Amino acid sequence: MSTIVKFFMAPDDTSASLALQSGPGRAFESLSFGNFDPEEAVLEWECLLAGGTFEELLEADEPRIVAGQDNDGPVVFALSPRLSAALADAEYARLRDVAASWTRLRAQDGEVIGTEIAEAIVGDLAALVSSARRQNQSVYCWAA
Repeated sequence: MSTIVKFFMAPDDTSASLALQSGPGRAFESLSFGNFDPEEAVLEWECLLAGGTFEELLEADEPRIVAGQDNDGPVVFALSPRLSAALADAEYARLRDVAASWTRLRAQDGEVIGTEIAEAIVGDLAALVSSARRQNQSVYCWAA
């Protein structure tokens, strides 16, 4: 589980990869969270918002790693276009439902994420994705 999770906007993979060692910093608009596995979370959110299965997304190599290794070091990965579209297009009530479903999924694995925190994470991420789309940018995640 990551202790630092930062979702951020960047114009492209090359720019996003610059965040690998120390995070997005002030160079990118970002959101900071902690204490959850963001790679697993984006897969779960995509399943909840857009359908499909966790296994299908894993087989499709989602989330797509932009920089770093998927091990103990920092990593930068991209949110899929499908998840980004689903987040940007979702109404507030739908985002709340997804957050509640996500907290139940995490609880099944023994991970406690409060409903209000989950709603803030999903809602704030949807707002960031919407802002990124208006600026013709993509959303990435840095985790360490």
